[in-house]
Amino acid sequence: MMASLPVTEAAPSLDIILPSSLLAEPDWAGLVRDAAEPNAFLEPWFLKAALTHLALDPNVRFAVLRDGAGNVAGLMGLSLEPVYARMPIAHVCNHIHATFFLDAPLIRAGFEEAFWGGLIDALDASPWARGLLLLRGLVEGGPAIEALCAVMHKRSRACDSVYGYKRALLEPGLSAQSYYETNVRKKKRKEINRLRNRLAEQGTVTFDWLIDPVDAAQATAQFLALEQAGWKGTAGSALGQEADKRAFFAAIVQNGMAAGRVEVLRLLLDEKPLAVLVNFMSEGGSFSFKIAYDEAYARYSPGVLIELENLKLLEREGFRWMDSCAAPDHPMIDSLWSGRRSIVWKAVPLKGARRNAIFRTARLVENSWAAIKRFRSRTFQATNDNRTDDND
Repeated sequence: MMASLPVTEAAPSLDIILPSSLLAEPDWAGLVRDAAEPNAFLEPWFLKAALTHLALDPNVRFAVLRDGAGNVAGLMGLSLEPVYARMPIAHVCNHIHATFFLDAPLIRAGFEEAFWGGLIDALDASPWARGLLLLRGLVEGGPAIEALCAVMHKRSRACDSVYGYKRALLEPGLSAQSYYETNVRKKKRKEINRLRNRLAEQGTVTFDWLIDPVDAAQATAQFLALEQAGWKGTAGSALGQEADKRAFFAAIVQNGMAAGRVEVLRLLLDEKPLAVLVNFMSEGGSFSFKIAYDEAYARYSPGVLIELENLKLLEREGFRWMDSCAAPDHPMIDSLWSGRRSIVWKAVPLKGARRNAIFRTARLVENSWAAIKRFRSRTFQATNDNRTDDND
């Protein structure tokens, strides 16, 4: 009797698909659960709302890696951008919308190199992919970026760091009060306490968490009203000013609460919301998405007060970290959180003489500008030092 041959599982495969095809995809809960590093902005409850309601660039695509059994093992957005580093160079980028505060892919642990290898092969062979590949918003030292560098090294291709910054990160290890006392100067704590007491003179100050989907509509309306009444409303950047963005925000709060992923913290004065903070709770970590406050009460620093209440997350069982999603050197959150998360951008060449030449030219110009900036900075510093010496 002839022995049966062992059944071998097919190799992983990566396809680049349109958003409409991704919307038809069943929820990729297994990928989210087993991801090497979390990214709430690619989870189904968030991403499907974005694809449904936001006006995305028509060139947006998604790279989807499937394992041998057909299950989604990797996911990342792609767009075709017309300008690279202020130069008119069309290129592929992984940033698809301003509401995505982390652009890193979701990759099932163990499939990191398969994802990047499949992506590079697909882009190399695609006429749609022009110029080079710019990967924004990767977490420095994380498994995704380490695998990317390994794949490019094996292929003898560059994997250049072109930009990086640090943003505030909340990490466990202390109670909320101990963390506050350790990281905020005594003089500033005294001032915050004074503001808290002055606010309490105006009425009853309370905090609460909204996590039940039945509260989603209320949380949405209150946040949008506060944001619209503030500087973002004046500047025209408030979510509530455009119907599609209002619908998007309502969908992520509703769907996120139903999935146990969105929590809304409120600061109330006599039941009137003075500040609203929207957090995303993901596998292995969390993200502080948006904050809005009543600017009529700005003298009481409601944004600071609600962030101090948010420190109680440190005392939750299983709390890992919270990414502030803030701009670098943010004056408020950087003064309260001591941890920092390094975010980097990587540029890699694509196959082909023309695309490789574009990559080399772009990097040469970038490096030249960086050298000029360093020279100007040193010259400026030396000039100031000489003036200081002359005045002594």
